[in-house]
Amino acid sequence: MDNFAEQLVKKNETNADKTRRIAMLIVGILFTIALLLLAILARRPLIMLLGFALSAVAGYGTYYYVQNTYVEYEYTFTNGDLDVDKIIAKKKRHEMLSTNIRKFTDFGKYEDGMEETDDMTIIMATDNIASHEYYADFTDESVGAARLIFVPDERMLENIKKFLPAKLRTKQM
Repeated sequence: MDNFAEQLVKKNETNADKTRRIAMLIVGILFTIALLLLAILARRPLIMLLGFALSAVAGYGTYYYVQNTYVEYEYTFTNGDLDVDKIIAKKKRHEMLSTNIRKFTDFGKYEDGMEETDDMTIIMATDNIASHEYYADFTDESVGAARLIFVPDERMLENIKKFLPAKLRTKQM
């Protein structure tokens, strides 16, 4: 029987994220309007055309940036393999990680101030609520020593614990 679990985690925005998005939105709109005014007030057809084209690019760029601030993470667990994908604006999917649970060298509840080595790659796939984050240390061919910080639900956690190496499984109990 296959062990399968899937979980979607929406990244909660910090106040800095919201402020950055609002500032970019305001700057983008003002820049687009300024380029439109330049196009309208210009007497030369080439400058008018350039102004309209640049204002369209600025408007689209603003829209694109704002849309890309909406982030979700998808964890997929299948028979000991864990895949983590980043979903941007509910349209684009980027694979962040694909590893086997048996490669984990450490696993547990994440706490701020945990020791990290200089050569360790940190992979954040969390909702920004620190109280229920877990970590998994492992070595991967593509990134070397890595630490995944994520927020598995009970079903995902149950499946992960089944496939942990024996020394980590006994540590969890």
